[in-house]
Amino acid sequence: MSHISRRWATREDAVIEDLWTAGPPAPLSAADGLFSVSAGTAHLNHGSYGAVPVPVQRAQEQLRTEHELDPDGFFADLPARIGRARTALAADLATDPQHLALVTNVTEAVAIALDSIPFAPGDRILVTDHGYGAVTEAVARKAAETGAELRVVELPLDAPDEAAARAAVLAAVDGRTTVAVLDQLTSPSARLVAGPALLAELRALGVVTVVDGAHAPGMLPAPADPNADFWFGNLHKWAFAPRATGVLAVRPEWAARVRPLALSWEHDKGFPANVEWRGTCDYTPWLAAPAGFELLRALGPEAVAGHNTALAAYGQRVLVERAGLRPLPATPGVWMRAVRLPAGWCESEAAAKALMAEVWRRLDTRIAVRPWAGGGLLRISAQLYNRPQEYERLADGLAVLLKG
Repeated sequence: MSHISRRWATREDAVIEDLWTAGPPAPLSAADGLFSVSAGTAHLNHGSYGAVPVPVQRAQEQLRTEHELDPDGFFADLPARIGRARTALAADLATDPQHLALVTNVTEAVAIALDSIPFAPGDRILVTDHGYGAVTEAVARKAAETGAELRVVELPLDAPDEAAARAAVLAAVDGRTTVAVLDQLTSPSARLVAGPALLAELRALGVVTVVDGAHAPGMLPAPADPNADFWFGNLHKWAFAPRATGVLAVRPEWAARVRPLALSWEHDKGFPANVEWRGTCDYTPWLAAPAGFELLRALGPEAVAGHNTALAAYGQRVLVERAGLRPLPATPGVWMRAVRLPAGWCESEAAAKALMAEVWRRLDTRIAVRPWAGGGLLRISAQLYNRPQEYERLADGLAVLLKG
């Protein structure tokens, strides 16, 4: 690591330490009444399904009303309206609207990306053990179908920054490696993996990069890294869009090779129209999606980021101090944190689901738990509707529950 990189890592550690020792942030008054999530439940899993703000719900409802008043008229100019929505979203994502397509979610996007890349027997595809399960399964199926080899790179859970993940991925690249499917921010551990440095190095090595940026839009500035051959993200998590709204960005050299999942009347127009149009579907989430970014700008992105980052850090802190759980290293500016459950807890998918159900039943709290050998990973999220006492309730309840 260079001298500059060491200084930057030290600065990040200092920021994280300041957040760790600070108290919980004050709620943003501008967010009062902004969400319709039930007040009796602690929704600490925004990172999975999000929560649509009331103004965005209303924008979508107006579109649904318009749709039903004149279905034929609504569909008549829909491709053009989708194009305008895409252009607005591209500005917030800092990418080119001509190389961006709207999709329902990252599960659809990874299927399109994998179908667009030519694989040959003996090719090696890299994924990591922190990857999202559905994405990894899609890669495994594509490898089995084409004779390619799936290689899973193990990333250290306790690495203090992204450098260790970058080193592990690069060490796995060899002459047979053709594609790397990597998370920008990992779902189970809330860590940055496919950062700009790693993507640039993989590109220089001739490796095609497919980046799962599910958690990036709305949270990270300029999330669509231009070095990624394929990048996709969900807008229903942190960008306040209705479900199901996602985006797929491709580098220009791939646009003509993109293979949509189904043919449509827009197929001859090429990417992105051939990916976006799927006939008689509900497009109101996509048309309402720009309202999510508009709301984020009105609230102030820095204020939202400051609140959510500090609240996530506080939540992790009370889980460590009150429930005795081990913290995993945090990436600065991320609105999620992860802790390690004790050995023997949630080492299987069934056990992880059982704990989430029990926490919901006993504590009226929604969390995300992922199985892991040696002790599962519990991830919390922070959004404007969350309050410090919700994390305190979870921590105190877990302290009792984990004692059996």
